[in-house]
Amino acid sequence: MKVRSSGPESVDASTADIELIHARAVRHPGRWISSIVVVFLLVCFIDGLFSNQNFHWDIVGQYLFAPNILKGVLWTLILTISAMVIAIVLALLLTIMRESENRLLRYVANVWLWFFRGTPVYTQLVFWGLFAVIYPKLGIGLPFGGPELFSISTQDFYNATVAAIVGLALNESAYLAEIFRSGVNSVASGQLEASAALGLSRRYTWTRVVLPQAMRIIIPPTGNEMIGMLKTTSLVLAVPFTLELTYAANAVANRLYLPIPLLVVAATWYLAITSCLMIGQHFLEKHFGKGH
Repeated sequence: MKVRSSGPESVDASTADIELIHARAVRHPGRWISSIVVVFLLVCFIDGLFSNQNFHWDIVGQYLFAPNILKGVLWTLILTISAMVIAIVLALLLTIMRESENRLLRYVANVWLWFFRGTPVYTQLVFWGLFAVIYPKLGIGLPFGGPELFSISTQDFYNATVAAIVGLALNESAYLAEIFRSGVNSVASGQLEASAALGLSRRYTWTRVVLPQAMRIIIPPTGNEMIGMLKTTSLVLAVPFTLELTYAANAVANRLYLPIPLLVVAATWYLAITSCLMIGQHFLEKHFGKGH
């Protein structure tokens, strides 16, 4: 048999001289060793977790579905969803204002972001808790001591629930506005130019061209912010609001003098809600990422 090489010379070889090389799988002993170590440590951790009597798993099981704990879970969800809905609407408005050609609108939006991102959320919640004390009456009238046209007592509509939702929503809107701005800026400028060339209105361009493409960038960090909002609700005691999950768990713990099992109860519910939010985020990302 004659085998020709790529060079100018040819080499004669018989089939008997050709050695068959069998491919062998590359072994990775380090992977097996590390996996065994991780599994061993995980088993030790689980064993120590459930064999440690200081966790009082009987108390955890007793109060995991207690009425006051379930009520705290419900109010935590109400605070999270309400604050996020308001924050998303405000963030969209702030994004439009920052992209506007009106300098005043851009300045107001930038000041909003500067203030709410620059002050701690706990401090903001304390302020909103004292809002009815600082402003016992809200009204509309002519400035500089002019006559009052309309006024209403703050106590008529303002309570701890409203203060908690407003405080969380306003703080979150500043962070979501930055997320929305990055998503909008990810859309190629040619898309806007093409929409203008087709004679599409600015509103139609934003709702049908810009936002659907920007959602692929917006959804992941917004999901993270919602999970963060779920845990930030534990700070509404500063308002003071005393119906959410952390306060409900602490109230039982103070009565039983057993903080650890009630912390486990609260952490279990936070993990359960967070897992549901993460699943929803996954499907939203899958929906808006169809073209990628």
